Amino acid sequence: MGLHSEFIDPDRFTVHAASPRGFRQAYVREGIGGVPLLCVHGWPETMRIFWKVIQPLADAGFEVIVPDLRGFGASGLGPDGFHDVAAHARDLYALVHDHLGHERVVLLGGDLGGPIIQDLALRHPEWVDRMVLFNSPLPYLKQEMEGIDGTRAPREAADYFLRQGTDPDGLVAELTTPAQRRRYIATFYTSRFWAHPGAFANPGEVDFHTEPFSDAASLRASFGAYESAFSPAARSEPALLARNDHTRTLILHGTSDHVIYPSFDRMAAAVFTTHVGPFLLRDCGHFVQWEAAHALASGTTAFCGDLLRGTTGQPG
Repeated sequence: MGLHSEFIDPDRFTVHAASPRGFRQAYVREGIGGVPLLCVHGWPETMRIFWKVIQPLADAGFEVIVPDLRGFGASGLGPDGFHDVAAHARDLYALVHDHLGHERVVLLGGDLGGPIIQDLALRHPEWVDRMVLFNSPLPYLKQEMEGIDGTRAPREAADYFLRQGTDPDGLVAELTTPAQRRRYIATFYTSRFWAHPGAFANPGEVDFHTEPFSDAASLRASFGAYESAFSPAARSEPALLARNDHTRTLILHGTSDHVIYPSFDRMAAAVFTTHVGPFLLRDCGHFVQWEAAHALASGTTAFCGDLLRGTTGQPG
C-alpha cells in the first residue's frame, strides 16, 4: 500500500472524546454497527499509526475503535499520575465496555499495545472474543521457551529503554524544544532501525507520527510504561501478563524489527496455546500497522471471518 496524502492527514477521521475514567480520552470510531475491534497503539505511536488500516477494516465489517492512550496524542494525562499497562487496560475497558456498551470485542495491538491487550484478555476473559498480536513484549515462560534462541531483545536497543525507564525527567529536561522532542522520536522511525529500511523514507510520514510528541508533558507521560518496568511506585497495580490458554490469537511478526525479540513468533506461540500462525511478514519491521497494512487488515478480516458474516459496517 503506497503513500497517499490521506494517510498523513490528521483530519482524515473524526476524533471523538469521552471521560469514563476522569480524563479526556480521544478515539476514532468507524463502521458503527460492525464487529467491535479495539486497536491499541504502542510507543512511540498514537492512533495515527492505524491510519492505513482503519478504513479497510471498517469496510470489512468491523466497528473500528482506535483510542489515544492516556498521555498520548489528543488524550489527556492520567489524573492519578499513572501511565502504566494496567492503567491503560482499565481505561480501555471503561471506554469500550462501559461507555460504548460493547459486551464482546476483538483486540489488536503491538508494542505497548501488546501487553495492554494481553492484560485485558486475562483480566476480562469473558469480554475478549479473540486477539491479533504482533511485535510485542511477552511474559517469559522458562519451561515452554527453553531451547528457543533469540528470546532476548537486541542489546544494542537497550539504551533508550534504560534512559526512559530510569531517568525520564532528566531525558525530557534535555529535550527543551518541540523540534528537539520530535527529532528524538524520529530516530525510532529511522536511524534506530525499528522499521524495515526505507519504510519511513518520506519525511512527511515521520512528521505525521512525531508531531503528537512535541509537547513536553505528553512525552514525559509516554515514558510511564518504561518507568513502571523499573519502579513499583510507577505502577497503578501489577499488570496481568502470563500464559493464555483461552484467547484465540492471531500472531504476526514483522521480522525486520531491531528492538523486539528475534524469536517473537516462537515465543508468542508458546504463550498463546490457541493460536493461528505465527505468520512472518516480509520486509516489515516494528510498525506492522503502517509497514504491512494490507497484510494486517486482510489477515484480521480472515481470522474473524466467522464473526463478520452477517454484519454490515456503517459509516462512523
